[in-house]
Amino acid sequence: MDTESTYSGYSYHSGRSRGSHRHGERSRDRHKSRSKDSSRSEKSVTINAPPAEPLLGDQSIRGDEMQDDNWGETTTAVTGTSEHSLSQEDIVRISKDLDDSVGLDCKRYLSVTLSIILGLLVFLTPLAFLVLPHLLWPDRLRTCGTACEGLFISVAFKLLILLLAVWALFFRTPRAGMPRIFVFRALLATLVFLFVLSYWLFYGVRILDTRDEDYQGIVQYAVSLVDALLFIHYLAIVLLELRQLQPCFSLSVARSTDGETRHYNLGQLSIQRAAVAILENYYRDFPVHNPALLTASKSRAAKHLAGLKVYNVDGPGGNNTAAGIAQSQSRAMIAAAARRRDSSHNELYYEEAEHERRVRKRKARLVVAVEEAFTHIRRIQEEEQKKSPGDVMDPREAAQAIFPSMARALQKYLRTTRQQHCHSMESIQQHLAFCIMHNMSPKAFLESYLTPGPTLQYGRERWLARQWTLISEASVTSGLKDGTIFLLKCIDFSLVVTTKKIPYIKLSEEFIDPKSHKFVLRLQSETSV
Repeated sequence: MDTESTYSGYSYHSGRSRGSHRHGERSRDRHKSRSKDSSRSEKSVTINAPPAEPLLGDQSIRGDEMQDDNWGETTTAVTGTSEHSLSQEDIVRISKDLDDSVGLDCKRYLSVTLSIILGLLVFLTPLAFLVLPHLLWPDRLRTCGTACEGLFISVAFKLLILLLAVWALFFRTPRAGMPRIFVFRALLATLVFLFVLSYWLFYGVRILDTRDEDYQGIVQYAVSLVDALLFIHYLAIVLLELRQLQPCFSLSVARSTDGETRHYNLGQLSIQRAAVAILENYYRDFPVHNPALLTASKSRAAKHLAGLKVYNVDGPGGNNTAAGIAQSQSRAMIAAAARRRDSSHNELYYEEAEHERRVRKRKARLVVAVEEAFTHIRRIQEEEQKKSPGDVMDPREAAQAIFPSMARALQKYLRTTRQQHCHSMESIQQHLAFCIMHNMSPKAFLESYLTPGPTLQYGRERWLARQWTLISEASVTSGLKDGTIFLLKCIDFSLVVTTKKIPYIKLSEEFIDPKSHKFVLRLQSETSV
């Protein structure tokens, strides 16, 4: 980063005057050794002891400030070197995440296996009730009449309906992995297991031991089991789906880094299920997290601290008055800090005004470049319509042909708005080819870059957090309550969730007599002409 910015600044100033050329040479010589060291560190991953301060703090800020605004005109290559470093804490965290992921996978496969075993037990039990008498004592069974055969059809269709209902409700792709079990689903599974076990115990004692000859009664016993299972499925729909539909709580979700806030209304849910619902809405509603937008305040603070300098006017011989010098230094620093505090709002105002001016300037250049590129591609399309079908240009080739004409303006705009890390060259060309294929306008192409979109709009490698951590004082399996606060934490930021109960609304009715709307218009006999 430092090497590229120094070279960029030298190239830009070298075309102005001979004096600035000499200044660029001196600057290049002064930073020569530092550039070599930084280039070596950027091309390797450094493992250090756990630092007391962030490793990417002041160095990355200085690199952004030294970077020239016209870097797109003087540099022609984009380096892929890394400017990040790993500490021992990062390695421990990565290993912990790997262990947690293995545990989550085992938990998920275990729950799926138990669900399949319980489902097979449920569906095979009624069939076993009907088949076992024919296998164990077929000679002693009474003949099954018309009513008994009709019960066979009833059992078959009820089992088919139960199979489809269980598949629709339970066998769905899981949306997230939760830290604890789903209480209602575990209670329903326990209820089904105990229910089927009780039916088996009754069947073993009253039918298998006695070798009951009334086969119609056995069929009716199997039908009653299927009916009870259908009612349990209805109970599962009420507990798992219908109970949470009515909104009861208003949840405020705030991102810790930039304060972006959204509000959602949820029903009777546990804390972990509410966290899953919030994360699903987060990827849809929140703009993508951009750490580059948060460096402006850090750079201003570092600039203010760097500007505080204290000089010893007495020279090296004034060591006898050390106490007086320390007191004068403290007074000088306090006075300088007060003056800078008084003028900091002016600096912030002018910095923001200058930034807005640069953004408008880059945006105007970008809009003009994109419109010219789309005009050129339309002209090419009109010319190719007259050619043979084999000579028609593919949308991907057309995008690659017109992309260089807008690349410089787009790079400058993305860097000015600090979005350069959110859009790669490959993704921009794919989006451009998509717009050309569907005959979209230049404004439709630019909308993805001029207006920050939702998080899902960008590539998965830009926003996808592999694992979220739920932090809550209350148990995550407990339901939401008024005043419940919990955190959803990932590597870069956290979501602070505050719960408020929706107030009880009482409406009253006021009756208005229709006769009260009637009035009489009285005209005076003497009126002016």
